[in-house]
Amino acid sequence: MKASTDVLTRGLTARHIRFIALGSAIGTGLFYGSAAAIQQAGPSVLLAYLIGGLVIYIVLRALGEMSVSNPVSGSFGEYAHRYLGPFAGFVTGWTYTFEMIIVALADVTAFGVYMGFWFPEVPRWIWVLAIVFFIGAINLLSVKVFGEVEFWFTLIKVTAIVAMIVGGIAIIIFGFGIHDTSQGVSNLWSGGGFFATGFGGFIGCFAIVMFAFGGAEIIGVTAGEAENPETTIPRAINTVPVRIILFYVLTLAVIMVINPWQSIGSSGSPFVQIFQGLGIAPAATVLNVVVITAALSAINSDIFGAGRMMFGLAQAGHAPKVMGQVSRNGVPWMTVVIMTVALLLGVVLNYLIPDDVFLVIASIATFATVFVWLMILLSQLRSRRELTADETADLKFKVPFWPYAQFFAIGFLVFVIGVLAFMEDTRIALVVGVIWLVLLGAAYRLWVTPKLGNAAAGDKTVDDQATVVAEVK
Repeated sequence: MKASTDVLTRGLTARHIRFIALGSAIGTGLFYGSAAAIQQAGPSVLLAYLIGGLVIYIVLRALGEMSVSNPVSGSFGEYAHRYLGPFAGFVTGWTYTFEMIIVALADVTAFGVYMGFWFPEVPRWIWVLAIVFFIGAINLLSVKVFGEVEFWFTLIKVTAIVAMIVGGIAIIIFGFGIHDTSQGVSNLWSGGGFFATGFGGFIGCFAIVMFAFGGAEIIGVTAGEAENPETTIPRAINTVPVRIILFYVLTLAVIMVINPWQSIGSSGSPFVQIFQGLGIAPAATVLNVVVITAALSAINSDIFGAGRMMFGLAQAGHAPKVMGQVSRNGVPWMTVVIMTVALLLGVVLNYLIPDDVFLVIASIATFATVFVWLMILLSQLRSRRELTADETADLKFKVPFWPYAQFFAIGFLVFVIGVLAFMEDTRIALVVGVIWLVLLGAAYRLWVTPKLGNAAAGDKTVDDQATVVAEVK
């Protein structure tokens, strides 16, 4: 290992940031989790993705306002610390790290499922083990390498989705012997109506829908290594609405128009299932390559995001100092090692419960994601209230419709937590989440509070010494 420092390298260009932001919306939640969401809600899942997308846009605008004003490696963990207190920063930072670990477990699980398309006889855990070490090695290289890898992964994903949308629309219009053109888009309501599974199904799908947007907050994390955050962060965030409409709503609408929503299962990617079911084998093979690329991209971003957050926690004294060490390439190498070891849990889970692991992991990740988003919104509310009128006017990337949009988003996220508690399949997420927060509270009291007390005592000693010197003089 090369000599270490404690400074990250600003090696992410505007191109990198744009594609990292773009790729954060196209991952396992779309390619794999969308099948479960469709089964839960039917065609009304499209409305759910629109509502969820609006909320995440509000969250990202709140994060963007703070990131542009103060681009730091700890991102929203640092903002929570500054505006809500040390304990809030501690809990937010570690819960985001927990979120990234859980999301990465879902991503490596999805990767194993995708590989089963070609190699059904190979146990899934073998693929999971291989990909954990491969992506871990990539993240030990420079941040510029990470940015380039994400750029190409995202380019593949975007190109494939756009091609699929165009091809799907052509099938809807011209049929090509695959689709009955006389049906038009009636599959969106003919199988029991738009709310085919009832209002309860529509509400229940938000547990999976919000998981799909988890990780989008990585845009704020990249601010600490962006070359020009004042320009790149706003541009990346402002593309979110278009990405949601294009990559989620339009894509899933095309899928459900071509095939009735009831035929979309949860044993693999609905993208691959559609084309395989239509008898277009080469297209199904190509799409499997694409969804594998999406999983690789997601795992890559998960390790990056959690690593940078742990680095920020170490700098704030909320994590062991070793997590703050940076290699000569500008990479917090110990955090990458820790993430790689944590992901080995995915190997164990896929060996023990291969059939149920994704839903359990996704619901737990949803709780962690929603909690982090709530802390971002609360931090931004407090930060804005501390500003004078002149300072508010000088903000370069203001939140729109403040504070009403914030209150709406906060209310909706509390509602999602209620959904997790109400649904039997996702209730475990709330239990795990509460246990996690209790453990964090205990850890803070045992390890962080004594340090803060010692630091305060040290400051008091210095002040007392200064007073004595002044009195002697």
